[in-house]
Amino acid sequence: MSAKTQRIIGWVLSGIISAFLIVASGVPKLTGQVPEDMLKTLGFTSDTIWRIGIVEVIVALLFIIPQTGFIGAILLTGYLGGAICTHVRIGDLNFIMPIVMGILTWVALGLRQPEIFRLAIGKRVATPG
Repeated sequence: MSAKTQRIIGWVLSGIISAFLIVASGVPKLTGQVPEDMLKTLGFTSDTIWRIGIVEVIVALLFIIPQTGFIGAILLTGYLGGAICTHVRIGDLNFIMPIVMGILTWVALGLRQPEIFRLAIGKRVATPG
């Protein structure tokens, strides 16, 4: 597969991840569309879930911006770790989805920026100068 094809796949995957986090997950948190019974089960108030929605949208935006993609992926990993913890704490099997999202986040970034894969396996990345 050519480098150009890998970058395109990486950007498409990044777009899907960010769109899911912003539209399908973040917007309901920001607009108060999370059912009260779900909030109670998760142990959150509507005020807390609104703040979580803000964080989710910000880290998704940081991930999709080329200059901040790496820091966005790191922050997104932390955010998803919190989601995993929340689901495991209540005995909910939905903890698998944030794990998959985290893996896909780093695969997408690695396809966009191949040096990420080189660093992950311990190879040196050439530095300019």
